[in-house]
Amino acid sequence: QVQLVESGGGLVQAGGSLRLSCAASGRTYSSYAMGWFRQAPGKEREFVAAISWSGGSTYYADSVKARFTISRDNAKNTVYLQMDSLKPEDTAVYYCAVRVVGGPSSVGYDYDYWGQGTQVTVSS
Repeated sequence: QVQLVESGGGLVQAGGSLRLSCAASGRTYSSYAMGWFRQAPGKEREFVAAISWSGGSTYYADSVKARFTISRDNAKNTVYLQMDSLKPEDTAVYYCAVRVVGGPSSVGYDYDYWGQGTQVTVSS
């Protein structure tokens, strides 16, 4: 089992920034992709960003491209999501996820482990 713990969420004004972190622990794998997803009230979970094991490949949803940046520190087993120019529509619970086999994916079902989520609220 892999345990994932997100942190860094909170309340921020529109135009502000937040940095989310997700620390992995437990069972170790030689390599794994990681992703961020979010779910707003009354909406389905949606893909935000994903990153390969090496960090050399990153993918973003169109809605966050050029505003969010995903990165990782494998020595710390941690993935980050830097969120800039936040908008009220970014308000959601943000989840990180690990995909043990395969590269980064925008499909939630491809991921094997999920964190509990961290709330991000952007006020207008």
